[in-house]
Amino acid sequence: MTAHPDPVDALITAWRTELPEVLGPTSELSKRILVLSGELTAATRRVLHDFGWTTAEFDVLATLRRSGRPYCMKPNELSRALLLSSGGTSNVLNQLVRAGLVRREPTPLDRRSTLIVLTDQGIGLTEAAVRAVAEAHAEVFAAVPPAVLRTATRALRQLSSVRRARKKTSTRA
Repeated sequence: MTAHPDPVDALITAWRTELPEVLGPTSELSKRILVLSGELTAATRRVLHDFGWTTAEFDVLATLRRSGRPYCMKPNELSRALLLSSGGTSNVLNQLVRAGLVRREPTPLDRRSTLIVLTDQGIGLTEAAVRAVAEAHAEVFAAVPPAVLRTATRALRQLSSVRRARKKTSTRA
């Protein structure tokens, strides 16, 4: 499969002409990742719009659903898992409680704290949304041969692994 010139090629060519010293080994990779990320984000937002959800609401619901039965977490666990502030998490949770998708329950062993629990309606809608988002993402890559997808996945996994290992080493120093 021969690659055809695309907007990233045009961008890289323009920078080679204008500021060649700015381009490094990661320039094209970075731009291509950003383009794909934008396409995946747009596909996700289209699906979530149909559900009437924000990305943050979907992230909370999906995090609860993938946590396994009984589909509950403490608010601070959700904040850490989603990299949201406690205030941001609280605002999202208030919306989801009003929509009947989650409920707050006292923690059995510590009545001072609460658990956020997916309701039956929340479970069903979250599963439908996760399926719809997965389908939308598959459509983004529909024309890509499976072997290319596997190769790209392995390469990105390796990039992430090397980056994490280097980050661990540099934080210990």
